[in-house]
Amino acid sequence: MAAVRIPPMLRADVGGARELDARGDTVGEVIDDLVDRYPVLGGQLLDDGELASYVNVYLDGEDIRTRDGLDTPVRAGESLILLPAMAGGV
Repeated sequence: MAAVRIPPMLRADVGGARELDARGDTVGEVIDDLVDRYPVLGGQLLDDGELASYVNVYLDGEDIRTRDGLDTPVRAGESLILLPAMAGGV
């Protein structure tokens, strides 16, 4: 089981939780577990079943795009951080 840190902009979608435990052997499986339990996250994190280009995911501080993307293995006790990019400005 992995601990998934939820950023403030997604907390309302998961009942206000700052962190959730999720199951899966890969980053993709962990995200699928979260989306199964909180379907609204799918629209925030995924694009046609793939990680949306504006979403950054870090596994123990390392960007999964520098590893194996959604196929990156996740060991018990590791921590994932979900960071959808925020747009803004004047």
